[in-house]
This record gives sequence, structure tokens and C-alpha cells, in this order.
Amino acid sequence: MCVTFDLHLEQLDVKTAFLHGELEKEIYMLKPESFVEIGKENLVCRLNKSLYGLKQAPMCWYKRFDSFIMNLGYNRLSSDHCAYYKRFKDSDFIILLLYVDDMLVTGLNKDRIQELKAQLAREFEMKDLGPTNKILGMQIHRDKNNMKIWLSQKNYLKKILRCFNMHDCKLISTPLPVNFKLSSSMCPSNEAERKEMSRVPYASAVGSLIFVMICTIPVIAQAVGVVSRYMANPGGEHWIVVKRILRYIRGTSNVALCYRGSEFTVRGYVDSYFAGDLDKKKFITGYMFTLAGGTVCCVSKLQTVVVLSTTEAEYMASTQACKEVIWIQKLLEELRHKQQKILVFCDSQSALHIARNPAFHSKTKHIGVQYHFVREIVEDGSVDLQKIHTKENLADVLTKPINTDNFVWSRSSCGLAEM
Repeated sequence: MCVTFDLHLEQLDVKTAFLHGELEKEIYMLKPESFVEIGKENLVCRLNKSLYGLKQAPMCWYKRFDSFIMNLGYNRLSSDHCAYYKRFKDSDFIILLLYVDDMLVTGLNKDRIQELKAQLAREFEMKDLGPTNKILGMQIHRDKNNMKIWLSQKNYLKKILRCFNMHDCKLISTPLPVNFKLSSSMCPSNEAERKEMSRVPYASAVGSLIFVMICTIPVIAQAVGVVSRYMANPGGEHWIVVKRILRYIRGTSNVALCYRGSEFTVRGYVDSYFAGDLDKKKFITGYMFTLAGGTVCCVSKLQTVVVLSTTEAEYMASTQACKEVIWIQKLLEELRHKQQKILVFCDSQSALHIARNPAFHSKTKHIGVQYHFVREIVEDGSVDLQKIHTKENLADVLTKPINTDNFVWSRSSCGLAEM
């Protein structure tokens, strides 16, 4: 929204946020060792305020902030309880996003943003960070002249590459090779092998890759999903694949997720793949949604049940994607940018036929009732399911390894480009 509607984007930080919370129950604590009162050595302290270390502290802070900001006339979004929206009489508006003690504030009128900052500063101890350039480990670069916003993790990528001693590794063009397979048969089978693998920072590396995937590099979702299945008992071949993903990351450290001031229209892509899981024989579901030229949502995960055909798998994947559509529509409607019908592309004509035709099908009568949710969504006009060629389906990269040319095209189409 910032890049499409040319909104101001400011950042704030709350100092010692958890200390602002109000306790709802009586809580006692031992006195600090250095605090000694003669004759009162056996007494304990009753807390009057929330304190860092309390399991209730985050929720106490959230409730305190939520109460204050809503008293200022802001509405909490039902689709995201950490997002607040206020509309003024002249069609101006302000959106505030809260992540623990970090805040992003955006709106058309900078004076009104400054007024909100002043109101917050009177209630909490705040740090005004000015125009946003970094949030949650992501660098934000804005090119107002060309109406672009870039999200990058260049510094974080350098950090993890050095951490896992991959900063001088050879570069590769894709995270996984075509026809790549991993299975539990490659896991350590004896104590000696497990002891050897215990020296490998497998979980730490995969966790770092998950963070990168969520924030700025959605095209590694399928590869990261595969290696994350073996966190409990990884083998040497699993570790080789993790290092291969890191090699790909090193070659794309200058690539960032770019949003452009183009049309403000959501587009969805969904796909499934039958040979992605050698252990449980389950299909992989992948779906992606784009807005303003960049990815806003992507998922790559195993389906929860074993299916009997590719048609059934594609149909179930479409249902999962349509559930995401409902949430996206609700979020945009609360922000006064409602989209009546979202276009979702699928490369299975058979799945489209089942979704569009609610008549009884003898070959699909066993499919769980919950997966027919997609029929209702298509029928009421919330979603327009359309056929697309596999080579043009962005979700293809979320379900299986693909060749270099197709991968580079997918990467570019989902908003990743050189800064």
C-alpha cells in the first residue's frame, strides 16, 4: 500500500515495553540478593507492574497498548490483532502495525503521523526512528521516484554464511537440482553416526533459512521444507543439501524482494506435486499470492492425507489456497481496499472442473467434505479459478525442483530482482 498509494512510512520503538504492562493477578518474587533489609530477610516482594521474565509480560504489554490506542479512536483489525486503522473525515487514514515493541506507522498526512507519535510519547517512553529503513532484520530501501520498495536481508545473509563457514563457497543458480530426492533412509542408523552429526549445526542452519524464506526469499520454500523434515535425526546427505541451499543464498545476496507502484490487485497461484515425499507418499501443496508486483504470501507444505490421484491433490491444494483468499479479502476490506473477486490460477483442468461443477462425481465421492469448501467460494464469486499453463504457474517453484531457466523466471515473477 505504501508504494502504490505513495504513503509515508515511519518507525517507532517502545523502550522497556514490558514494564508498561498492568498485572491482572497478584505475583510475588524473591528479593534481589543485593537488596537486604535487616529483620525482613524472609519477606518477598509483590509486583505492582509487569516485569521482564514473566510469562505474562508480553500479553500484559499488548493489552495495555491495545487499550490506549483504541481510546485514541483506532480500530483493531479482526484479521490481524496487531494492526490498527483510523480513518478521518477527509478520507485520510493512518495504519499502525505493532510487533512486540516495534511499530510501523503509515498514512497520507505526515502531520497526523507526527500527532500520533506525540500521543504515544506522552503515554510511553518512545524512540522515534524516523522514516523506516530497517525492521525485524530486513533492510527497507525506498525509491519514491520510481515507486518501488525493496526488502532485503543482505547483512543477515552475510552473517549466516560466515556463521556456517559458507562465505567463500562456490555459487549455484538453484537451491536444489532437478530430480532431487531425500528420505529418512539417509538418517543415521547407529550411535556413532548420530554422534558425528551432533557436531553439525543442522537445526541452527535450517532455522536461519526458514527466517530468510519467510522474510525475503520465498522461492527457497520448497527446498527449506524438505530439509526441515529431518531436524530430529539429520544425516550427512541432508546436511549436504542444507549447504547447497546456503550456496544458492550466497549467489543471490544482492537480490531483494521488490514491490512496485503498479495496479493494486491480488493474484494467486496454486500447484501440487506427487513425488515430493518418499517417506509418507504425500503430495506437496504450494500456493503463492502477489500484490504490487511482489510476493505477499507463499506456502509449501505436505498435504495432511495420502490422496489417490493428482486431480484430488490439486483440488485439495486449491481449497487451501482459497482459505488464504478469504483472509486476504477480509484484511483488505478492513483497510478500505476491498477486492470483490481474487483470481487464482491452477494448472489442473480436472481440479477446475470439480470445483466449478458441484454435481456428484463417482470418482471423487470419497474426498473429505471440508475440501469442497472451494466450490462454495467459487460459486459465491469470492474466487475466480482459472487455468494456467504449468510453465507460467508461479506455484510450481514451491512444489518441486525445477530447471535453471524456469527457476530464474519464477524468481523474477514473484518480485525478486537485483537492487
